[in-house]
Amino acid sequence: MLDLIILGLHFFICFLISIAIWCGPKDVDLHSSSTEGAEIEPDGLIFICKEEDIKKSQRTTAKINGREIVVFYHEGKFHALDSRCYHEGGPLCRGEIEDINGQACIVCPWHKFKITLETGEGLYEGINPLEPSPTPKWQSKGVKQRIHKVTIDNGNVYVSPPDLSVRFDSDYFADKYKNGGELAM
Repeated sequence: MLDLIILGLHFFICFLISIAIWCGPKDVDLHSSSTEGAEIEPDGLIFICKEEDIKKSQRTTAKINGREIVVFYHEGKFHALDSRCYHEGGPLCRGEIEDINGQACIVCPWHKFKITLETGEGLYEGINPLEPSPTPKWQSKGVKQRIHKVTIDNGNVYVSPPDLSVRFDSDYFADKYKNGGELAM
């Protein structure tokens, strides 16, 4: 009986901690600046920011038709993707970038899911149990995160609007957080 009481208290405390984390400060942003009013150019590209600004901050967030995106500058390249992780909607703008087998990956700060910046593939470390001495190897789950084409012109960073005729797992959370939804950044 005492075990059940202790277990119940444990779950109750975990519940309270998760509520405190959920309701905690939402405006803390470790690495990014934000661009609210994206300007659409005559050629359909959407102005994000000046190239020099993103090179300083290494990342910035913007909204395209209410959709949150994050643009990274990493090792001389620009990458843009939906700002919410395909897994549970974690804020990728707050994640760290890691090199995994020569691929730059953003690591979701909530559950440590790894997503390649170049292709939007979800990566996981798995083993082949049929091998005599299985060792973990990085493998692809396929493209899970929507990426956006980045164009640099005259010192300005532009993103192409997304092709919404093709669906990606990250679209669910992009839609859920769209236009200041209940959980927007």
